Amino acid sequence: MFHLFKALLCLYVVARFIYPLPWPNWLKGFLAVILMVVFQHSLISLLVFGTMFSPEVPRVAMILANWLSGFILLTAVCQLAIDIVALVVAALKRRRISIAPRLRYGVGILTMSLAAFAVSQAIRVPPVKEVEIRIHNLPAEFDGYRMIQLTDLHISRLFQAPWVEETVARANAQNADLIVITGDLIDGDLQARTADVAPLAKLRATDGVYTIPGNHEYYFGHDGWMAKYQELGLETISNGHVLLSRGDAKLTLAGVNDVNATRFGLEGPDVAKALAGAPPEAPVILLDHQPRNARLAAEAGADLQLSGHTHGGMILGMDRLVARFNNGFVSGRYDVGDMQLYVNNGTALWIGFALRLGVPSELTVITLRPA
Repeated sequence: MFHLFKALLCLYVVARFIYPLPWPNWLKGFLAVILMVVFQHSLISLLVFGTMFSPEVPRVAMILANWLSGFILLTAVCQLAIDIVALVVAALKRRRISIAPRLRYGVGILTMSLAAFAVSQAIRVPPVKEVEIRIHNLPAEFDGYRMIQLTDLHISRLFQAPWVEETVARANAQNADLIVITGDLIDGDLQARTADVAPLAKLRATDGVYTIPGNHEYYFGHDGWMAKYQELGLETISNGHVLLSRGDAKLTLAGVNDVNATRFGLEGPDVAKALAGAPPEAPVILLDHQPRNARLAAEAGADLQLSGHTHGGMILGMDRLVARFNNGFVSGRYDVGDMQLYVNNGTALWIGFALRLGVPSELTVITLRPA
């Protein structure tokens, strides 16, 4: 259904934007084929590599593919707006309205420029974003506690070792008390990504670096990747918790598996199991890759949930659609009962849709304060 929708969207651009241009038919046909092939790069990757999540092609090819895909998407939106206005005007004037070629040229220049900007925003090393979150019953010893949240790094042919090196250096420069990574660290199997994930071993924080699996870990061999993260010095949490201490004061850091785990015959998320045995007086910070089950976490007694997965919706307007698939949660802070939820826009995003407009990536520094 996803690939069919993309095909229809591309055909709309060809029929309503490319075909009416006063160009030779051979040129318009050539452009139509190029756009259709590029816009279906995920399907081609699925057929060639067996997965649409990690095409093993040169980085520059994926940048160009995302640029042209962004052009098609944005052009479709603009052309639809033009067609609606033309229909309204035609109905009012009771005559057919023609669209001048210069308007199409202007739209093409605009959408190609916006698509190029969107790709540049998607693939950059994320800027630091400071967030302050207040927690009930936070011990005084943890007042001012600084946590870094990384999420959805999607280390791949698009986000390779140099990008990881820069991101790690920027994270370490924050001198945080704790670093957490809320899933989807990779796209690709161990053999393909070994060199690219190696810089993660340099992450440093006073209380360590902890991670949980996202849905993409399950697509590429969950057990192997979780073992690899441990080898790199990232402590993995799977439906369990650890205690962070400052003197006699405690903070519970819990983590759950992704909801996709059961599709692969593995244990799904279990908040009750994750919190079993945790001291009742210690505030609970829960790591859950997807935000959709935040209400269950609130009912279980979590004080703060950190999630990713949505990439913030990637493009303003499209974020409303992404929210519908995540129980209304897409970006930023939410009050869920007595719990707070923070949904991170993502440190990077999936190689197959590397576009950002109005929804910046983030390297998030969260400072805890008592409520």
